[in-house]
Amino acid sequence: MAGLIGFVFTFLANQGQNLLGTSLIRGIYGFIIWFVLAFLLRWVLGFIAGKPAESSDPETGLYDNGESLGAKLDISTPEEDQELKDLLTPKREAASEEAGGFTPLQPPKLVSMKDPEELAKAVRHLKEE
Repeated sequence: MAGLIGFVFTFLANQGQNLLGTSLIRGIYGFIIWFVLAFLLRWVLGFIAGKPAESSDPETGLYDNGESLGAKLDISTPEEDQELKDLLTPKREAASEEAGGFTPLQPPKLVSMKDPEELAKAVRHLKEE
């Protein structure tokens, strides 16, 4: 593609000042130069990127040089239905054994043992102040 662009550009630039034969010869020179430059640029960029040279046989070359690694995405997950059911269903026996003798905290209830009439008087007294 770069060679074709080089040919067209060189031919059109020379057509106004030169004969048709001279413009075609210079266009061919432009094609060769642009093609070689594009090939070298592609080779240098491939070398910098670290791509290995491709094999002549695409079937074996793909597996030999390791390019197939990471090319296929496997998004299937193993079946874990039973494990999920086990996690979601509480097992009281297993929980007490695993906890190592854990007993939940039982805080004292904040209930006053006073007479409700005395509490009502205290609230009325605070409300008046």
